[in-house]
Amino acid sequence: MTDSALWISSLTAGTAVLASWVTSRGTARAARIQAEAVERTQRTVRVSEARRAAYVSLIEQAHKMAELYWKVSDVFAVGGTRSEQIPALKEVQVSLREEYGKLRHFIWVINLEGPDDVAEAAENLRLSTRPPYRALTASIAGDACAPADFDQCYAPFWQSVLAFVSAARAAVHDL
Repeated sequence: MTDSALWISSLTAGTAVLASWVTSRGTARAARIQAEAVERTQRTVRVSEARRAAYVSLIEQAHKMAELYWKVSDVFAVGGTRSEQIPALKEVQVSLREEYGKLRHFIWVINLEGPDDVAEAAENLRLSTRPPYRALTASIAGDACAPADFDQCYAPFWQSVLAFVSAARAAVHDL
């Protein structure tokens, strides 16, 4: 009887050790899966926050440029002599250059953050700033058609801003 008690106790001990080993492996695997899931979630949140911040920065910058475009339109609307308009137009031109530099920076960030369709929309927005700037420069140089050309440039610029907002919204909500 001692032999069977020894066998039973050995078998019970072996089973307990094996069950403990299986349980610990399962627990470790579950912990690893949970840690990976948390890491993926945190990465998604970080990417989403980085993209959202970049998108908002570009939208804010586009609005600053739009305000400067409005100032140009106001100068043209007020009228006055060319000699009265030139200083105001040159002042806006300098401000546009400064704001354009910031706009380019935000577009580079968006090119880094992605996705590609949003980066493309940002690039289209950047390209839409060229015609108004050229029209402003032409106006300063004395081109009589430049004010009308400038006013025609605003709608395509604004459409590019709206296209960017739409692409950015879709990208943020798709994450």
